[in-house]
Amino acid sequence: MTIAELSAALEERARPEGLAWLREASASVAVDAAAVRSRFPMVGRKVGREPLDRDADPADVHAWTIDDAARTLLLVAMGEGAEGELAELYRYGDAAERRGILRALPFLELGDRGLFLTDDAIRTNDTRLIAAALGPYATEHLPDAGYDQAVLKCVFVGVPITGLDGIPERVTPDGARMLAAFVHERVAAGRDVPAEVWTVIDKYPHADEIAAIEQELESPFEDRRAAAERALSHRVQERA
Repeated sequence: MTIAELSAALEERARPEGLAWLREASASVAVDAAAVRSRFPMVGRKVGREPLDRDADPADVHAWTIDDAARTLLLVAMGEGAEGELAELYRYGDAAERRGILRALPFLELGDRGLFLTDDAIRTNDTRLIAAALGPYATEHLPDAGYDQAVLKCVFVGVPITGLDGIPERVTPDGARMLAAFVHERVAAGRDVPAEVWTVIDKYPHADEIAAIEQELESPFEDRRAAAERALSHRVQERA
């Protein structure tokens, strides 16, 4: 998504009075970067918090909201002044404010200097923050090991990985192996795994880990056999 597309979507969804407020706020922060400290927390109340796409499921952790878009445009309006304010805005912001910052990262000229924000979000168990952190900025700047660990964290906490930027291309062979090992661990505990994991695992199939999962079909424990059957049936469907 480009800034022009984001702006057009916001124009369509936000209330006229909210758009007028955003234009005034954007002009203010462009002149004085410190003005964002009072404007940023007001965005949701002034512009709206509904899904940016009117057809999006409000429970979809990957879906942008109106305030995500407005906060992104506000930060972009600051130009070079945005970087100096990000750390404090994030530190003192609520979950929605932090999500807005994470959504904005790909549109700011930061290089890898915003990685401390994505790292912090990935360490949380807030599924919306994790999903927002793993956008195009993380795809471009996270080191391989960090990206692989983040994908594993997503599966662990229940963030759908098919909505992540860079899946499955960005995951490394080691990341696919770790994910297969996690599947085996879940199957051995008689627990289910999302079908989408095979999109990543089968990009770099690790024979030993997959064989370990298949061996669970012969387990003396019914729950493990059943979990293996369900997991591997998802694999057949994904490969088909």
